[in-house]
Amino acid sequence: MTDATNDIPTESTVGRIKRTAPRREYYAYFAIIFIAALPLSFLTWLLAAGRQLALPEKGPIARAWSQARIITPMIFHA
Repeated sequence: MTDATNDIPTESTVGRIKRTAPRREYYAYFAIIFIAALPLSFLTWLLAAGRQLALPEKGPIARAWSQARIITPMIFHA
């Protein structure tokens, strides 16, 4: 017969087990990726505006924000 009592989490260890990365680390990566994506998003926004002779729907900050929202979770799920 198997003894399953050794792996049962107790009240003192339940609060210590963390399965996700801390929020501060996520926000730090998000900020780094957002800042890195800003120059490229400004460049692509300017090129799109020059080609279409009209302002694109999404601004450069919104583009960089969406890129950071896509890339950051990929890092944490890898």
